[in-house]
Amino acid sequence: MGEEEKLQIIHSEGEEAKLQIIHSEDEEVQESEHNNGICSSICAPVNWFKMLAMELHWNFVFSVVIVYGVSQGLGGAFSRISTEYYMKDVQKVQPSESQVYSGITSIPWMVKPLWGLLTDAVPILGYRRRPYFLFAGSLGVVSMLFLSLHKNLHIVLALLSLTAGSAAVAIADVTVDACVAQNSGSHPSLAADMQSLCALSSSIGALVGFSLSGILVHLLGPMGVYGLLSIPAGLVILVGVLLKESPTHNFAYQQVNQNLTDAAKAMWNTLKCPEVWRPCLYMYLSFAVSVDIQEGMFYWATDAKGGPHFSKEYIGYISAVASIGSLLGAILYQYGLKDHSFRDLLFWTQLLFGLSGMLDLVLVLRLNLKIGIPDYFFMVMDASVTQLVGRLKWMPLLVLSSKLCPPGIEGTFFALLMSIDNTGLLTSTWFGGLLLHVFKITRTKFHNLWLAILIRNILRITPLFVLFLIPRSDPNSSILPDEMSDSKETTGTSATQNENIELVALVHNMDTR
Repeated sequence: MGEEEKLQIIHSEGEEAKLQIIHSEDEEVQESEHNNGICSSICAPVNWFKMLAMELHWNFVFSVVIVYGVSQGLGGAFSRISTEYYMKDVQKVQPSESQVYSGITSIPWMVKPLWGLLTDAVPILGYRRRPYFLFAGSLGVVSMLFLSLHKNLHIVLALLSLTAGSAAVAIADVTVDACVAQNSGSHPSLAADMQSLCALSSSIGALVGFSLSGILVHLLGPMGVYGLLSIPAGLVILVGVLLKESPTHNFAYQQVNQNLTDAAKAMWNTLKCPEVWRPCLYMYLSFAVSVDIQEGMFYWATDAKGGPHFSKEYIGYISAVASIGSLLGAILYQYGLKDHSFRDLLFWTQLLFGLSGMLDLVLVLRLNLKIGIPDYFFMVMDASVTQLVGRLKWMPLLVLSSKLCPPGIEGTFFALLMSIDNTGLLTSTWFGGLLLHVFKITRTKFHNLWLAILIRNILRITPLFVLFLIPRSDPNSSILPDEMSDSKETTGTSATQNENIELVALVHNMDTR
């Protein structure tokens, strides 16, 4: 072998060694970047929480997490599943009666503007927030313990206790919303982060709550779960104790009545505007005619003879998966549908809302078994699709509602609009109870449930005939008349900060109904 060939071999071996070293270094860099990416993904939420705690004070972050995550999210999930079984197994009421009682317990959410006006206009002992947290928490603890400790409670007393518990959650919700509004004004750059904190706390709390609710109802019974619900209420009391709030001195209580009167007049003048009352009428009708027969479906799903006889644990899991569907609906709207016009989007979502109800019909007629799909799988798919479409239908209505609020009274007027929607939901719940009663759907008889579902699905599509009440404009354009949009311009900046105060809580209220 010549010298030149030896040199070539040595040279090629050196190049290969260099390439191996470079390749090894690249792999180490990629592995390091991968590990750093995982670490940053884990640390980012923690650092975000630390940043909010430093900028806004830790007790504010604690208040939001407790009220939205523990009281509304976790507690709301526990309350929903336990109340369904409480009415069915303890009070032994008919599905139609349970449907009506469910509407009664939601009434405190219909008067949220009243709670908001009280927290803003009527300080107690110089404080606007702390006394209302203390009252809400105490009311929740007493009502839940009263339910859990009385086995043979009369239905009237049970309803009063459940309604009181619902009022406690609603009052705490409005009060923490006011705290968010105040911090949005003093820290405008963190307004979006505060709303994200509210949404994140509520979503995680609901997901965890629904995952555990069925297991806890199975182990402790509905009344035992009510006893556990006194813990979230007790934490709301702790929020009132720890909240950092400066007292109000020399408050003129004689002006309270005048302030409430002025706010009521401003809201009435706004409602008389055609650009406002027409969408409000549509929102009420779209909820009212979409009758709710949830209790009839629940009784059927848990019946041993007429239905698939799902266990308590599985009912909780279904609700947990459905909450994920609702979250996916919000993400889909945010990243793909938010720029479409209100009328076009509501047309398709309302149509899909009616069609998605046909899944219930397939399930009740047991057609899914004929095509080889098990009940448990089909029920999960049904609940997920229904929640996803329901959220897609709800999101543009929320955005539209925020566009209808005039400067100066955004927070209160938005709460009023949401109360109109909740009144529509109450009408839907009671109308559904009447439908179940007319078709004689009882605790053990479900022969006509398919007919009630079919009528409900048809009624879900009827709002399309009054869709002309919704403006054709897109979410980026103004809806209110110029003279109303320009009024109280001096308060516009602060008003904008409060625009979405009620948003997160009211969305969660929809999800848990």
